Amino acid sequence: MKELSKAKQRLTAHFSAVARIELADALWQDFFNVAAAARNVDKVFVVSAEPRVLDRARRFAWEVISESRQVSESDSVDFASRWCVEHGVDALLRLPVDLPLIQPCDIESLFSGLPSGSATVIVPSRDGDGTNALLRKPPTLFPSRFGPGSFAKHLAEASRVGSQISVVRNPRIEVDIDDVDDLRLLSAQDVRSNATRTWLQSHGFVPGAEEPAIGRKVPLA
Repeated sequence: MKELSKAKQRLTAHFSAVARIELADALWQDFFNVAAAARNVDKVFVVSAEPRVLDRARRFAWEVISESRQVSESDSVDFASRWCVEHGVDALLRLPVDLPLIQPCDIESLFSGLPSGSATVIVPSRDGDGTNALLRKPPTLFPSRFGPGSFAKHLAEASRVGSQISVVRNPRIEVDIDDVDDLRLLSAQDVRSNATRTWLQSHGFVPGAEEPAIGRKVPLA
């Protein structure tokens, strides 16, 4: 989980820093509720430098991996993966917290039918460029390559190490929130009554509307 002050930078032209932080806040809190309801996982790990995120993770009795600094998503994920291996984790699923449509069954399904040997389960982003879910067995099977073109890069890494590969298309996991087009798409979905839905409504994105209004950037007081 990225520090909230640095979240959703691609929305800077449309929303104030306060609005972007409120969106990031809504997304991670909703995601935590979904992750807590997933049934067939042994442990949940949260890697972040954000105190409020780590505090809530502790209230769920999850494992907290506290960062003193954040270099990149790949660096954070690989740091956490090494930590998990040292603590006996056999298979690790990396999920970002900005997946507003994800349900507990989506998390559970990714762990189903894992082979006995090394394995990679990957869910691409909606445009096929990014990686929205990455399960590696073992967790340090290959280095993370998050960023532009990460889906192809992760497939190449998995192939290089001889891993069994499963590409899963999941329309709920494939939706993340990076830009205004993602907000438009989300507003047309059946979004659950949660903090993210409340944010959408308060910023002119009415779930179910075909042409939601774009929230205006409001100067900070």
